[in-house]
Amino acid sequence: MNIFLLLAIALLIIILLLRKKLQIGTCMLFGGLFIWLVRSSDPADLMTALVSTFSQYRTYDIILALYFVMCLEIELRMSGALTDMVKALRRIFSSVKVLLATMPAFLGLLPSVGGARFSAPIVEELSEDLSITAAHKAAINFWFRHLFEFSSPIIPGMIMACSIAGVTFGDFLRHLSWVTVLAFSVGWFVLIRPIKIKGEAKLKETAAEIKHENNGLIIAIGSIVSIFSIVVLGGFNASTATAIVVTAMFFVLMIVRRFVSAKDIFIGAFDWKMVVNIACILYFVEMLTVTDVLHEIVAAFQNSPLSVPVIIACVSLIIGILTGMSQGHVAIVMPIVAAMGTGNLDLAGVAMAFGVAGQMLTPTHFCLIITIDYFKTDIFSTLKPVLICEIIILTIFSIYSWLTWSSTF
Repeated sequence: MNIFLLLAIALLIIILLLRKKLQIGTCMLFGGLFIWLVRSSDPADLMTALVSTFSQYRTYDIILALYFVMCLEIELRMSGALTDMVKALRRIFSSVKVLLATMPAFLGLLPSVGGARFSAPIVEELSEDLSITAAHKAAINFWFRHLFEFSSPIIPGMIMACSIAGVTFGDFLRHLSWVTVLAFSVGWFVLIRPIKIKGEAKLKETAAEIKHENNGLIIAIGSIVSIFSIVVLGGFNASTATAIVVTAMFFVLMIVRRFVSAKDIFIGAFDWKMVVNIACILYFVEMLTVTDVLHEIVAAFQNSPLSVPVIIACVSLIIGILTGMSQGHVAIVMPIVAAMGTGNLDLAGVAMAFGVAGQMLTPTHFCLIITIDYFKTDIFSTLKPVLICEIIILTIFSIYSWLTWSSTF
């Protein structure tokens, strides 16, 4: 069967099952099994993919990072620090719209899949008095969390991209950082601008209440800054850094008389459905690898008469959709970029922009799963405005790249 027809049928199966309200992990598992059945049907390949999934470090890092972020969210929510932080921020800043966009973006600086779970309750708190749907809230949380995919030197995908493509961090950031500004602007236009803010009277707060809210603000922001510092300065991975902060925060909350029990934190944070969903998605990606689907897609485009930039864009978009991870499309596409022109910023930029677009439009993206699970909405309603944003960005990016292209292919 033609590789693109195979993928189209597999994606159709996934979409139909999602429409039936099945868990995303189950849908991805059936899609992967269909691909395996057509491409291989050898039970040994299923076992190889399973062993690979659970023998890789990233599987446990992703699950543990999400678990400890949920622990931290419980600490801040049950201690009242999260609510106090939102109240303090709304008192300090006059625009709720600005906070809705900037808070997920700020938390997006953390290179952790679980960060989407932490920014979600903040978006929920900020939008409590706004007449917007759960899907709209989910889209805001999901979109603004990923603004720095093009401009943060600690995003794993950026680190891998620079290393493989043979470009420096500084050059690559200067080449692509404008896309972050574009993504913020487009997200604001599509997601934030339409929100109607009713005039609300300022609450009269006592000095004691303001002090208490400021205390919650310091605790909440301090926890995020601490994780960021441990990752950047200490060189720890996201799951370890978050575990350290969660443990420290348990005692901090006790000292400042905002105690939350260990049982509520560490047992309450466990979500077996989320673990199963993540495991199934990672298994799906491994099945694509053992059945050589990913490599055949690349080979099909390499043998096509399309120009190199178009090939890179198409492959990056498709691989981004299939893997849902920046490391996934970078690891597969960037070696092609390097082979076609080591150090070529234009090609590397195209690969990154279209790869990120792919990972933003797929149910294999962990942040999307976490977000729709928190807001109890569906994937299609959430992705509709995201699709509009990506169409605008890719159109502008393509026109700009065509006008400024420095190489001839």
